[in-house]
Amino acid sequence: MSEHARLREEITRFAKSLFDRGLTPGSSGNISARLSDGTFLITPTGSSMGFLDPANISHLDADLGHLSGDKPTKEIPLHSAFYDTRQTTGAVVHLHSTHAVALSMLADTDPDNVLPPLTPYAIMRLGKVQLLPFFLPGDPAMGDAVRGLAGRRSAVLLANHGPVVAGKDLEAAVYAMEELEETAKLAFMTRHLERACLTPGQIADVVSRFDVDWE
Repeated sequence: MSEHARLREEITRFAKSLFDRGLTPGSSGNISARLSDGTFLITPTGSSMGFLDPANISHLDADLGHLSGDKPTKEIPLHSAFYDTRQTTGAVVHLHSTHAVALSMLADTDPDNVLPPLTPYAIMRLGKVQLLPFFLPGDPAMGDAVRGLAGRRSAVLLANHGPVVAGKDLEAAVYAMEELEETAKLAFMTRHLERACLTPGQIADVVSRFDVDWE
């Protein structure tokens, strides 16, 4: 199986898994991945993550121009910002997952680090997650906001919209996205309880042991 065919199948399989577990409803969410030739595959606009046809996934050139497949998602500027500013990015996942979106709406959410330090895995897989302001869907300003971070964040949360995660490959991006949503869920479950977060010393140990970018 060629790299193109394999990656199309992987995008379809991961997208269906995310959809089937209710992590992005209806026709929301999008996924992109970079091929070894520098071109990209990205999910089409208006498509449901649960019903993708691998053959119809959009193929873009190295400058993100449309080569073949269905019309690509309108969120291309958001994806391109991660590829342009984080050279290790091999895939980007954007969802409308419920708990992460809800977290973006709370007045006391820390915009520089939206997830409370509840588990080491969120720190290991995501680092700090930045809250970005509200933008209209498809607004190129979303990409500008990500570029403004200068590659310092692998994950952002768009206010009243949803999370976006970049990873070294598709599997890493999906697993990090799942960790973000589960941590947001834990944050709500324990919100009014006397919870024990990781201490600054424990966070420092995780950051040091697993070489996490925590600036």
